[in-house]
Amino acid sequence: MASSLDPNDVRIFSGRSNQPLAADIAAYLSCPLDPARFSRFSNDNLYVQLGVPVRGRTVFIVQSLIPPVSDNLMELLMMLDIARSAAAYEVHAVIPYFSYARSDKKDAPRISITARLVADLLRTAGATHVMAMTLHSPQVHGFFSMPTDPLTSRPTFVKYFREQDLSKHDTIVVAPDLGRAKATARFAAELGLNVATADKVRISDSEVAIRGLVGQDVFGFRRALIYDDEIATGGSVVELSKLLVARGIREITVICTHGLFSGRAVQRLGDIPEITSIVTTDTVPIPPEKRVPHMTVLSVAPVFGEAIARNYKRESLSGLFAYAED
Repeated sequence: MASSLDPNDVRIFSGRSNQPLAADIAAYLSCPLDPARFSRFSNDNLYVQLGVPVRGRTVFIVQSLIPPVSDNLMELLMMLDIARSAAAYEVHAVIPYFSYARSDKKDAPRISITARLVADLLRTAGATHVMAMTLHSPQVHGFFSMPTDPLTSRPTFVKYFREQDLSKHDTIVVAPDLGRAKATARFAAELGLNVATADKVRISDSEVAIRGLVGQDVFGFRRALIYDDEIATGGSVVELSKLLVARGIREITVICTHGLFSGRAVQRLGDIPEITSIVTTDTVPIPPEKRVPHMTVLSVAPVFGEAIARNYKRESLSGLFAYAED
C-alpha cells in the first residue's frame, strides 16, 4: 500500500470515462478523489470546472480514451489546461487506455500518425508528465516529448495465473501477432511456460487473417493462453482460436489489458466453446451486459497508485515499466 502522500498537496481528478478506476486509485493512495463539474452549453461546447484549488499542487488527472473517444480526449485536454492555468506545480495525465496508440505508423498515403499528434496536444494542453498502460507498440513511447511512463499490466496477470493450475507440459502462451511476441515471451517466461507466435495479416479494422504459427507449434498442448494488449471487435482472437482448435487445443483463455469488446465481440468469443475464460483489466470500464460469467476483471489501480506514489516521492518506477525484466 502506498503511503507518504500529502493529501493537502496532491490533487486527483477524473474525467467521466473511467471514474470507478480513478476512485480505486485514489483509495489506494488514501487520498480523496477531488470533484470536477461537467456540462454542455446550448451550442454543444463542453464546460469543465475543477472543484478545488490546485495552485502550487501536484495534480493527477485520470482519463481513459474510450468511446466517445473525441469527447473524452477533449475533456482531458481541458482539464490539463485548467490545472496549468490555475498554477498547478505539476500536471500528470494518467491515461489507463490510450486508444490512439494504434495509430502509430504511416501505412497509407495522406493519413495522420495520430498517436504522435495526440501526444503533442497533451503537452500543449499542459501535461508535464504522462502515465499510460500497455501501449500498442513500443515506438508510441517515443512520440511523447515530455517524461512518459509506459506501465504494464503483466505483473497483475502473472499474479493471477500463478494461482491457477498451469503446467508447462500442457499449457502454452500464444502471441496473436509478431508485434506482441516480446511482451508475450516475458509473460510466458514468468510463468515458466512455452510460447508460440501467430503470423497475422490485418485486412481491415475488423478483419484479419492468421497464416500460421511462427517458431514453436502448439501440437501436444491441451490449453492455450492468448495474450493480447487489446480486444475491440475480437476478430484476431476468433481467427487465432480457430487455428488453435484445429491444431488440437481443447481449452483457451483469452487475456487482454484493454477489453473494449465493441459490437458483437463478446458474443463472437462465446460462439467458440473452447474459449473457457476471458481475463482482462479495468483500464476500460466493462458494463454489466458485457460481463459474461466466464470473464474475470482484474484491477490495475494498485499499479497506477504505486506509479503515482513513486513519482510524487521521486522514486524509481523501473519495475513497473512495460519493458522491465522481472
